[in-house]
Amino acid sequence: MFIWHPDRIPKDNQRLLEKATAKLQEINQAREQLRQIHQNSPKRSNSAPKTEKQPAHAYKTASPYQPHPSQPGQNSQTHSQQTHSQHSHSQNNHQVHNQGAWRPHYRDLNGADLQGANLKEKDLSSRSLIGADLSHADLSDSFLHKINLEKANLYKANLFRANLLEANLKGANLQEANLIGADLSGADLSAADLRGAKIGFGKRIMVKLTGAILTGTILPDGSIHQ
Repeated sequence: MFIWHPDRIPKDNQRLLEKATAKLQEINQAREQLRQIHQNSPKRSNSAPKTEKQPAHAYKTASPYQPHPSQPGQNSQTHSQQTHSQHSHSQNNHQVHNQGAWRPHYRDLNGADLQGANLKEKDLSSRSLIGADLSHADLSDSFLHKINLEKANLYKANLFRANLLEANLKGANLQEANLIGADLSGADLSAADLRGAKIGFGKRIMVKLTGAILTGTILPDGSIHQ
C-alpha cells in the first residue's frame, strides 16, 4: 500500500518523499479544477430564460387573496375546538352520570330484606344497611369497609374472611354468624350480640379485632364484655 502524504514518509527516504509530494500536488490541482467548475455552474443557471420567473409573478398576483381562505380555516378550527370542548363536556357529564349510577343499588339499603342473599365477594363498603335483615346471607370474602350495619340482623350470616374494617355493628345481631377469618379491626361492636358466633377453633381465635370497640358486646360464650 502506497502512503502518499509527505508527513507520513520518513525524511531519509527521498524517493518516496518526492513521489508523495508529486501525488499531493496532483490532488490539489484536481480539487482546484472541481472548485472552478462548481463556481461556474451558477452562471449557467442565471442565463436561463426569464420565463422561469413567471410562477413567482403568478404567486405574487394571487397573494392578495390568501387572507380570505384563511378566515374559514380559522372558523373551522374554532368550530372544531368548540365541538371537541362540547364533546369532552358531554363525555365528562356521561362519566359523572355513570359514576353516580354505579353505586345506587347498594347505596342506601336501610331496613332492606336480604335474607339468604348471595353477596359473596361483593363490595358494599361505606353503604348504609341500618336495620337490614341479612340473616343466612352469604357475605364471605366481601368488602364491607366502613359499612353501617347498626342493629342489622346477621343471624347465621356467613362472614368468612369478610373485610369489616371500621364497620358500624352497634347492636347488630351476629348470633351463630361465621366470623372466622373476618377482619373487624377498628369496628364498633358496642352492644352487638355474638352469642354462638364462630370466631375460631377451640381456644384459637381467628378473628382480627385490633382496635375494635367491644363495650357491652355479648361474646360467643354469652358473657358480656365490660
